[in-house]
Amino acid sequence: MQIDKGKFLILVSSIGLGILISTMMKSNLESYVPVTLLSLEVMQEDLKFINSEVNELKDEFKEKEEELKSIKGLSYSDSTIVDKLNIDLVSSKSISGHMALEGPGIIIKMYDNPEDEIIGQDVNDDVIHDVDVLNILNDLRVAGAEAISINGERVVSSSELKCRGPVIGINGISIGTPFIIRAIGDQKLLMAAVNAPGTYGDALKNIFAIGFEPEVEDDLFIPAYSGNFSFKYAKPKGEGDK
Repeated sequence: MQIDKGKFLILVSSIGLGILISTMMKSNLESYVPVTLLSLEVMQEDLKFINSEVNELKDEFKEKEEELKSIKGLSYSDSTIVDKLNIDLVSSKSISGHMALEGPGIIIKMYDNPEDEIIGQDVNDDVIHDVDVLNILNDLRVAGAEAISINGERVVSSSELKCRGPVIGINGISIGTPFIIRAIGDQKLLMAAVNAPGTYGDALKNIFAIGFEPEVEDDLFIPAYSGNFSFKYAKPKGEGDK
């Protein structure tokens, strides 16, 4: 029996092609992992874990946002406290005299009797004494003077006025006539306190002929106190101290 070569070749090729196709299908089946109930449970657990991490990140983000708000609020609060402390510091320095001030007020020029004729019974009645300056300062304080200086020296609570012959001592230095007193405050009240009839300033000018020239000034400058306060016996008292 004679075999047709063409048919034989087709048969062999078909068999080879079938083997090749079956091999490829087997290979694909081996790489394919079937979905089982266990694999689904594992995937669900993984998904839960991922969702849990996402929720934790969300909570952490929210917590950081709250911290940021708190920090911003704290910064604002600190700024407010600093501003308040600065205001209190300026006020304290102004009251104590450790800050230069400017504002409206009056200027008083005081000097000895310029006339040759003696007005009083004693020549000392024609010259200015420390008590004269002190009385004028007290009248200005009563009238509400917020800051006072004499010949450029700031008058503070510890300022002394001492007679040193022809000069007066204040803040540890000596000053002589004419005495230039500057006082910041209500101009009408200050002027009335030293110039109205019956005041000490009026008596100096009209009775003892002492040079006394008060003038209104809209823009006065009063320097800061250059000394230091020292307390030898006094000490701060706490709120809870008895």
